[in-house]
Amino acid sequence: MRKSILTTICILLCLGMLHAQSDWMKTSREEASSKIKKDAADTTKLPWKRGAIFNLNINQGTLNNWAAGGDKFSFSVASTLSAFAYYRNGKHNWDNVLDLAYGYVNTTSLGSRKSDDRIGITTKYGYEIAKSLYLSALVDLRTQFTDGYLYPSSDTVKPQLVSRFFAPAYVLLSPGLDFKPNDQLSVFFSPITARYVIVMDDRLAAQAAFGVDTGHHVKAEFGSYFSFNWVNQIAKNIVYKTRLDLFSDYKHNPQNVDVFWTNSLNLQVNKHISANISLDMIYDDDVKVFANPKTGTLGPRLQVKEVIGVGFTAKF
Repeated sequence: MRKSILTTICILLCLGMLHAQSDWMKTSREEASSKIKKDAADTTKLPWKRGAIFNLNINQGTLNNWAAGGDKFSFSVASTLSAFAYYRNGKHNWDNVLDLAYGYVNTTSLGSRKSDDRIGITTKYGYEIAKSLYLSALVDLRTQFTDGYLYPSSDTVKPQLVSRFFAPAYVLLSPGLDFKPNDQLSVFFSPITARYVIVMDDRLAAQAAFGVDTGHHVKAEFGSYFSFNWVNQIAKNIVYKTRLDLFSDYKHNPQNVDVFWTNSLNLQVNKHISANISLDMIYDDDVKVFANPKTGTLGPRLQVKEVIGVGFTAKF
């Protein structure tokens, strides 16, 4: 009862104070509104800029008594997450990028298998020594989430495990020069780059997978590194992104340059619907798991992955 009385008294007092100070509140609101507008304009000068884009594409199909043939059931899902945090303050420039992708497909004839799998983390700090030219240091990590298999053409042969989480993982430590005229273009080069190939799975390490010595989990390489990053807004709702990484190992066949090239084209239909096309190409001279169709000899080959999807998009 006492609490109810006290609550009623407090409410009445508050109403009285609000009524008595209505003019003051009006003035305060106008001042606050003016300040908010001013602060909103000032946020463009804040050193940090953050954002993320999430894409989810789902496809499903069913056939029953279909004369043209095909799988009775098919289902696929593909998702990507791209996040960034950029720091700009005077001559200081710090870029942080997270790139994740995972895809899964299931059909009646082939069963379940993944269609995409990528973890990429890049951080790069630069100090401007001339207009658009930065003395920089880059750290890059690239690996995957789940097990990867090579699937034989014959159903009687079991799929071969060829990769796992951190098997492999590629870690780059690279000081160099970065030409960066704006946030859409970056051309980075380093003649002194350390690259570590990590194979944490004992079975794959015993097979000397990805170029590590037999039974070892880490291979250290020293060479030159080049990275080209470009984001081009072709139209208001069309954005093209590309990243080309080249690495040459000074100690082992420097003429056989490792290539990692990703391309993506995003067509934004509306706020939450988009179409995505991605094309990735990899050539690694140390990945010798592909059999020559004529001789059967294992060796490196150009790896190509292409994904097209339409689905849900969320921006943060």
